[in-house]
Amino acid sequence: MAERLWQASQSRIESANITAFQKKVSAENAINISSYDDLYNWSRAFPEKFWSAVWSFCDVRSSAPYHSVISRGNTFADTQWFEGAKLNFAENLLRRRDDKCAIVSLLENGQRRSISYAELYTDVEQLAAALRDQGVSAGDRVAGIMPNIPEALIAMLATASIGAIWSSCSPDFGTQGILDRFVQIQPKVLFCSDGYYYNGKTIHSLATVKSVAERIPELSKVIVVPLINERSDLSDIPNSIGFPQFLSDAPQTALHFEQLPFNHPLYIMYSSGTTGVPKCIVHSAGGTLLQHLKEHSLHTDISANDVLFYYTTCGWMMWNWLVSGLASECTLVLYDGSPLAGNNTLLLDAIDSEGITVFGTSARYIAAVDKAGIKPRESHSLASLKTILSTGSPLSDESFNYVYRDIKADVCLSSISGGTDIISCFVLGNPILPVYSGEIQCRGLGMAVEVWDDEGNAVYQQKGELVCTAPFPSCPIGFWNDSNGEKFHDAYFATYPGIWAHSDYAEITETNGVIIHGRSDAVLNPGGVRIGTAEIYRQVEKISEVVDSVVVGQSWQSDVRVILFVVLGDKLSLDDSLIQTIKTTIRSNTTPRHVPAKIIQVRDIPRTISGKTVELAVRETIHGRPVKNTDALANPEALNYFKKLAELAS
Repeated sequence: MAERLWQASQSRIESANITAFQKKVSAENAINISSYDDLYNWSRAFPEKFWSAVWSFCDVRSSAPYHSVISRGNTFADTQWFEGAKLNFAENLLRRRDDKCAIVSLLENGQRRSISYAELYTDVEQLAAALRDQGVSAGDRVAGIMPNIPEALIAMLATASIGAIWSSCSPDFGTQGILDRFVQIQPKVLFCSDGYYYNGKTIHSLATVKSVAERIPELSKVIVVPLINERSDLSDIPNSIGFPQFLSDAPQTALHFEQLPFNHPLYIMYSSGTTGVPKCIVHSAGGTLLQHLKEHSLHTDISANDVLFYYTTCGWMMWNWLVSGLASECTLVLYDGSPLAGNNTLLLDAIDSEGITVFGTSARYIAAVDKAGIKPRESHSLASLKTILSTGSPLSDESFNYVYRDIKADVCLSSISGGTDIISCFVLGNPILPVYSGEIQCRGLGMAVEVWDDEGNAVYQQKGELVCTAPFPSCPIGFWNDSNGEKFHDAYFATYPGIWAHSDYAEITETNGVIIHGRSDAVLNPGGVRIGTAEIYRQVEKISEVVDSVVVGQSWQSDVRVILFVVLGDKLSLDDSLIQTIKTTIRSNTTPRHVPAKIIQVRDIPRTISGKTVELAVRETIHGRPVKNTDALANPEALNYFKKLAELAS
């Protein structure tokens, strides 16, 4: 069994939302639910009762009641949820309208703004009136190329109040990457900023905006937020107007929340696009709301007393997850800039200065501050911090240990995993369960998550494909422009008919936690033995000289051999001694099959805009095959380091 690193105190367990929910379910159903495993099993066995209980416990606001919780269709995605209900996503996030702080906005350059719930409501009201005056109505698409600032959130809420569909990219996407997404959905209105701040630099965006606007003929208005220059020249951008002018030109109209069905589209999200044009994933208002309420209230223990932060851009689904925190009436902290600004401590400083209680970040960030030798428990108070969330890639044992050794001993470290595909999590944290090194705490309530072998048999304490065997509310409505549903079916249901296959290589542990061993499409297969890439990364992260790495399989002599690429610290070179250290560390903690046949030093490793390592792009490159969509990468030039390597020819 893995080492137990943390256990919630009795007082924390007794005060947790999930404990109150468990007692409510037990009383209303005349059953004895005495543990999380009991609650999870009940939620799977009685999904109608469970999701109805979540609706009630989280106080979903609707103008018309539902007459059935689940109406099962012929396929997984045909299932209808909460038929008859009429609601509005934005209304549920704007339920509070007083002077409590709703948003704190921080920029890398030191700018800070705060907005109350009352002010947020007024801001959304003004912008919704302007959008309606522009002709935006339910079902229209509104797009954003926005940094993580309040105007992005306000634009989304105004869009959702009308019943229009919001879709966004972060401004660090290249022009073609943005067009690959937005041309498909034909937005009527585009929000953008004139620039943003990152890593000590001021980056101007209007040239990109101009190129995008000229190639989307459906755009009737481009609205520019003056973030870096109040007098930016917009004259050469078609149909453009400054954000303040757009508001002042609109009539003063009371905010009206369109009442719409549970499955009315809310967001269009995008697949990573590293293997072709991104798929446009459509998510419903009701499904997104209910799933996020469940994850925030029950799995993260968020309430009105909390200050919630997640480091994210507007192009990553964690932004959508973060902003739903308004429905729990907490305070959101938005940050835009480099996560390692301020000598690597700016975000840690914000925990103390803003009283952050739930701090969300990536596994890569935790590993980076560890490698930098930072010990926040010695330099910061962190008194407010009760939960750390980590996602983006599997969190290594070393990072688990670092958090409890050098950040804070009494904190619930919740590694979480799901994705844009479900705009939420399959496996995630739990405020009342222990934290075990290297493990995600539990499977999500109401999510019928299993691990299957190649023959479709459920396995326990064995590696296999992570699947979901029953429908759930945040299942996508489908893909945009996929009228017969063929692309949608092929993406999730081709492996096991009628069963959602998530393309994660996973394992359910003896504690009923979960380990993600990597993407199943990137699994290594030397000698016919399946190896998850995360199994190797966990060992490499122990090597202080290595700051980043990527591992892939190379076709070699009718088999596959494991190739590890490493980025080393400043002025370090890969020599025989370091190679041996890496190999010994991997062999000692895994198996001889895991040991790379070749270890090669490179200067950089390609990643998506949201910071995920793109193993498939590296694999294609070393085999001399083209990478179909380099515009989806934050640093496509890094692929050049993997071309025609002499070390791979022998």
